[in-house]
Amino acid sequence: MLRCFQIGDEAYKGDAELERGRLRLGIGLEGVRYLEKAVFKFDYGQLKLVFHALEERKQVIDNAPHLCNALPCMTPCFDWFEVVYYWIGLKMYDLIAGARLLHLSRFYSTEESVELFPTLAKEGKGRRLRGTVVYYDGQMNDARLNVGLACTAALAGATVLNHAEVVSLLKDDIGERIIGAQIRDTLTGKEFDTYAKVIVNAAGPFCDSIRKMADKNARDMICPSSGVHIILPDYYSPEGMGLIVPKTKDGRVVFMLPWLGRTVAGTTDSNTTITFLPEPHEDEIQFILDAISDYLNVKVRRTDVLSAWSGIRPLAMNPSAKNTESISRDHVVCEDLPGLITITGGKWTTYRSMAEDAVDAAIKSGKLTPTSGCVTNNLHIVGGEGWDPASFTVLTQQYMRMKISYKGKVVPGVMDTASAKHLSHAYGTLAERVAAIAQDECLGKRLAHGYPFLEAEVAYCARHEYCESAIDFIARRSRLAFLDTDAAGRALPRVIQILAAEHKWDKSRQKQELQKAKEFLETFKSSKNAQFHDGKHN
Repeated sequence: MLRCFQIGDEAYKGDAELERGRLRLGIGLEGVRYLEKAVFKFDYGQLKLVFHALEERKQVIDNAPHLCNALPCMTPCFDWFEVVYYWIGLKMYDLIAGARLLHLSRFYSTEESVELFPTLAKEGKGRRLRGTVVYYDGQMNDARLNVGLACTAALAGATVLNHAEVVSLLKDDIGERIIGAQIRDTLTGKEFDTYAKVIVNAAGPFCDSIRKMADKNARDMICPSSGVHIILPDYYSPEGMGLIVPKTKDGRVVFMLPWLGRTVAGTTDSNTTITFLPEPHEDEIQFILDAISDYLNVKVRRTDVLSAWSGIRPLAMNPSAKNTESISRDHVVCEDLPGLITITGGKWTTYRSMAEDAVDAAIKSGKLTPTSGCVTNNLHIVGGEGWDPASFTVLTQQYMRMKISYKGKVVPGVMDTASAKHLSHAYGTLAERVAAIAQDECLGKRLAHGYPFLEAEVAYCARHEYCESAIDFIARRSRLAFLDTDAAGRALPRVIQILAAEHKWDKSRQKQELQKAKEFLETFKSSKNAQFHDGKHN
């Protein structure tokens, strides 16, 4: 089988729901909606979705404890009917979850709610807050989990290709079966052929373009949906509590969650076209700002937006569906042509079972004879085995952040708690390797003021995590570009300098990297790189 993971596509930014950062593993209120359909429409399929997502959510938190965690999410209720409705719904959800439940949901009074979420508005627009219902969902660092999956696969014997794209598919002599692919190294331009008994097409929103390489008349499976998120300062939400409104005045879901030291808010769900670098439209950014302002006592300002991005969700299309909200988030596995298995749809929460289904289909298609069944159910992601939430204390006690001053002198610095916690959560049990680089190679400086990312991480990612470009680091090994576009821009020169030393880049390549990264950051519509005219945003 061709075992190829593309973890650093130089063009595609990634799914903004970040489900691919939906930064959530979540099925909470989404699960309640599925449950609602199951009960009122007697839809067993929706009930299966809830069970399946609950099981996989618990599993990924167990397998990658350093990257995933439970997060309480608060739903404000402005009349007593909402209180009863959501309380009953979430209690049914608790009951169904059983052993897979993260924590029990509960009701909080208005006073308790405001104490837990100080920026929550008690009243406004003729409404008074009656209380909130809090349930627990999952949250993850999606970029680190993605890289962790590739590194775990490599440790298990997979061949991992980065910045590699499929140019064409290869067929057997009679043209009846796919037997390989022509691959282009996008860094060097070199092309080569590789052969396999089965090819798995897991190209997300681009899977139809791969399918049409095998059959130009193949019917589209993807209904692309655009999702926009924005990043706001940390004071918009408390550190340990999210806010989710399951139904705004126009029927959409809005959430505001603490994420990597900032606040992420979203999201939109609208039809779109597939592009390599999707950009958020100003009306989508404004919709999110307007929606969250209805529930906060903070003045919500466009100038507070540190970063805004758009991504494409690869939803499996139902031809009879009128809009993307009605399309199931469940995944689809099919074999258009012998030897080519396509898996699409789905969500981050169920990535492991999606992979299992795809491999099962590949085994059947290629008449393969595996020596064992699927083992990923209890397979820890690299860095996760033996990790403990208190692991960061080892870093603070045993390592220093050695830095080189502007005058070239070595300056010792403490491994502060924020940096140690960041390294521990980002790299798990491998964090000591990064800390050792910070200490022994004098790469202990922070890359950007106000953020815990260290210079040592750039060197570590270049050596051990297939980091081949500046964009790889600021967007796909860390989330600095997504957290703060301006900070990422300020960090670029130093990131490129370290990567140049690791990869032996010449001046021309360094200049090219800086230009590409700046163009990439321009697609993130923060308040700094957005354009204004007569006081209004264009």
